[in-house]
Amino acid sequence: MPELFAEKFKSLVPKHLDDRWTPAEGYTPEELDRLLDEAGVSVPFALREFYLTLGRCEELMEACHYVWDPDELDVDDEGFLMFLEDEEEKFTWGVRAQDAALPDPIVHRRNNARGQWVSEDGTVSEFMLDMLDWAFEDEEG
Repeated sequence: MPELFAEKFKSLVPKHLDDRWTPAEGYTPEELDRLLDEAGVSVPFALREFYLTLGRCEELMEACHYVWDPDELDVDDEGFLMFLEDEEEKFTWGVRAQDAALPDPIVHRRNNARGQWVSEDGTVSEFMLDMLDWAFEDEEG
């Protein structure tokens, strides 16, 4: 499958970090595959491209919210592949594990106190781009 989201993810480095994107910002395909195998999960194509382009870029991976490292990914009892948490651990974001074969599935948010999952009405690529734009707007403004 060709790169569908990588260029948009790469553009976040110059946009928010005032630096050039380099391949060192992400995992190699072999590294990512090994880490996902260790975690025992599959990820949607959009999330895979996010890790391949930005998975090692701490400034973006930990910008207000924490994107989990690939070997930390987990599926909860309700069948959601969790990949992101806010800094106060009040909310967790994920996708339905059954949707991991889709290129860009809808993201859901869980209120950790109540354990309820609700749709964010946006796909992985849309959500990650919007979330990082919001995080850096908040810092800048």
